[in-house]
Amino acid sequence: MNNREAKFVLSAYRPNGLDATDPAFAEALAQAKADPELGAWLAREQAHAAAVADQLKSIMPPPGLRDAILAGGRLSRPAAQSSAWWRQPVWLAAAATLAILLVATSVFWTRAASGRTLEEYALNFVARGFLLQKHGADVTELRAWLAERGGPVPRELPAKFARLRALGCSTLEFHGRELSLVCFEQDGREFHLFVADRIDLAAPGGSTEPRFFAGREHVAAAWSDTGSDYVLVSDADMPALRRLL
Repeated sequence: MNNREAKFVLSAYRPNGLDATDPAFAEALAQAKADPELGAWLAREQAHAAAVADQLKSIMPPPGLRDAILAGGRLSRPAAQSSAWWRQPVWLAAAATLAILLVATSVFWTRAASGRTLEEYALNFVARGFLLQKHGADVTELRAWLAERGGPVPRELPAKFARLRALGCSTLEFHGRELSLVCFEQDGREFHLFVADRIDLAAPGGSTEPRFFAGREHVAAAWSDTGSDYVLVSDADMPALRRLL
């Protein structure tokens, strides 16, 4: 089991400790204990899950939710059975609850991903965890998906990016501006490329030569070309990042 596989398993690990003795998590937990970086990732994931749970506890259910659920369970008349399933009270109540959960999670993630500069935002975004909107290993397909949604498209990737395996992409927003995120993987390490049009954001240094820096848990590089600004964030070490660029 590599770290990516372990992360996939541990993404379902509950923060309350109820899964600690579940054999399904044993190998992944053992790897997290042996690998400091994976252990740090798990700690962040658990803290995030606990924080979201706390946010949800503060949300009051919509008025009449309990009555709607009970009413849905009592529907036994033929007319009710033949009505559209999505109009029945139990499903309407479930939809309302799901909407609340999505809004709460979205608000939490928006607050978590912040920063004064594109570099700060990129480091913070990756550190707090995220979900990709589009999955796929075909970079051409990912470019097309981003372009269809108005996201900035990377004009020319560094040559050594051809060695990486694409994971997927997302469109984001930073200070009211559109960003694109394209994620790659190599040997269990992830590389997250943030792309912004230079007409939208001030260039991070404005240099075509990469500028390297480090956050608390990730390393990063920033550079520009004639039309775009780029920030690359990775859980690899700095020498590996330098070799890639």
